[in-house]
Amino acid sequence: MTALLQVDDLCKRYERFALKNVGFEVKAGRIVGLVGKNGAGKTTALKCLLHFLEPDAGHVQVLGQDFFANETALKQRVGAVLGGAEFYPLKRLRTIAAVTRRFYSCWDEAAYQRCLARFELDESKRFQELSSGMKVKYLLTLALSHQARLFVLDEPTSGLDPVSRAELLELFRALAKSGAGILFSTHITSDLDRAADDIVYLRRGQVVKSAPKEEFCRAFSKGGSALSLEEILLRAERKEAPLELPV
Repeated sequence: MTALLQVDDLCKRYERFALKNVGFEVKAGRIVGLVGKNGAGKTTALKCLLHFLEPDAGHVQVLGQDFFANETALKQRVGAVLGGAEFYPLKRLRTIAAVTRRFYSCWDEAAYQRCLARFELDESKRFQELSSGMKVKYLLTLALSHQARLFVLDEPTSGLDPVSRAELLELFRALAKSGAGILFSTHITSDLDRAADDIVYLRRGQVVKSAPKEEFCRAFSKGGSALSLEEILLRAERKEAPLELPV
């Protein structure tokens, strides 16, 4: 199975936090959930691997090529949605799309229109007029409109109602079935239960465990009954009597 994204030894140091030797992969046809408590380094890792932040060290390959050396060309095949994006807040959606499509040689207008209809987005609205959930849907619409093979999404289901979340997860599964790879961070463990194939658990800036979901759960359930993802994350982060982390 082809690795669409390969991250090795990614590091980023701040005064009070450090991302330390983070490594994992996203294979074609797989959905990877990046998990960890607030402050664990999830967003920093995503921004570093996308080169929105300058990492101190590490290597990132996308589609088998050095991402940092071929960033402009490879970003044509990467769909990114990062939380807190408030670009062009006063512009209408149709204006944002007109600007965005200029950057992508593989822009697919038909796909864009299908996503607008699917997510019930009104192009006449200004970006700032959208709810948090609808903003995520619009950013995802842009990401889905330039034939990306790798999707990197920061908390994509946050702020969505249960029906919209289920719809989005169904879309993720369809994309994976078509051969795309998806990396998404989330705090909603039920989304991981329903959609993720692989889990990457980040704790204090380091990867504790990266494995297929079933293997991940087994690694934390030795010597007792099987634990759910929610139980694993709660117990692993507990200050008192914490869960023993796998080696």
